[in-house]
Amino acid sequence: MTEVLHRTTRGRWGPRGTAAAAFASSVTFDDVSLAYGDTEAVRNVSFELKQGEIVCLLGPSGCGKSTLMRLAAGVERPDSGRILLDNAEVASDSRFVPPEKRSVGLMFQDYALFPHLTVMGNVTFGLKGVDKQSATNAARSALLRVGLDHLEKSYPHELSGGEQQRVALARAIVPRPAVLLMDEPFSGLDQRLREHVRHETLAILKETRSSSILVTHDPEEAMGMADRIVLMRAGRVVQIGTPDELYRHPADAEAARFFSDVNELRVRIVDGAAETPLGRFETEVGEEGGPALVMIRPQAFVRTGDDDERSIVAQVTDQRFLGDKVELSLLFEGLNEVVYARVATTGCPKLGETARFRLDHDHVLVFDNLGG
Repeated sequence: MTEVLHRTTRGRWGPRGTAAAAFASSVTFDDVSLAYGDTEAVRNVSFELKQGEIVCLLGPSGCGKSTLMRLAAGVERPDSGRILLDNAEVASDSRFVPPEKRSVGLMFQDYALFPHLTVMGNVTFGLKGVDKQSATNAARSALLRVGLDHLEKSYPHELSGGEQQRVALARAIVPRPAVLLMDEPFSGLDQRLREHVRHETLAILKETRSSSILVTHDPEEAMGMADRIVLMRAGRVVQIGTPDELYRHPADAEAARFFSDVNELRVRIVDGAAETPLGRFETEVGEEGGPALVMIRPQAFVRTGDDDERSIVAQVTDQRFLGDKVELSLLFEGLNEVVYARVATTGCPKLGETARFRLDHDHVLVFDNLGG
């Protein structure tokens, strides 16, 4: 019974460590810009994807993420700047290498499977210059790794969304590309499947050792998969760093909002600290007496005992059960607006009760009046 349930809810993937390895390449964007008419899709973008690295392009819709991926693939040509693979120019004012000569694999958001081809036909489609038997053997190995070898004679319309995603992944890795580009590869999956498929896909990317660029608008997805994140906004790069660096030290207030929910307090700088009704937070930003923006993540609030002198009292005006956490609406003295906190279910105060809390300063961010 347990085995049947596992197959129904998640599907079985092949044994880990069996995906064929590739010879990874680096990708360098050097001051790259591209406009469509009067609309700047990307502007002055520079960063390097290192060999074997997984980089997530993260940002809201329309920020230029997918355009950068198409530029790397050779589907688009930049207006200015250069793109290099292993330090060799593939796109510039004077040179352009077509997509088929870049050893770059591409996995589209809608999977782009050919409806008239079987699963086997789809996976072998990108294997050029290989005899039929070798192509079939390589495709079967890739399908086995994604757990779909038993469906090689099926057609895309006979597959679930999760199975189509896995076929697209098998097709992308079977040529053993030096660079693998993935455009919102999990957006078509329901929440129940998404996390599991992400874990398995990450394992395959590590096995193939391809350099990978993954486009997403989901910060949790980016933090869970990337070695580094390139945060974009309006065609520009806002910040580049590890998931930990971007989460703990966002470049500006808007970046902080993108990575998590926050409570925002507009206050003043007094003696080098942001003065709030919830406490003082030392900061190096802003000027003495000038405005500051304090952002407090809901997980900053820790319930304490009545004998904790550092704690502050709040009344619980609402609560929402979230599984292992409870979201509380708290009313503190000196604040007119409700503050949101997420605390453990164990020992959680009840609706209407007063309770004492202290703040974990690791989850408090302070910006100047410009949010920078």
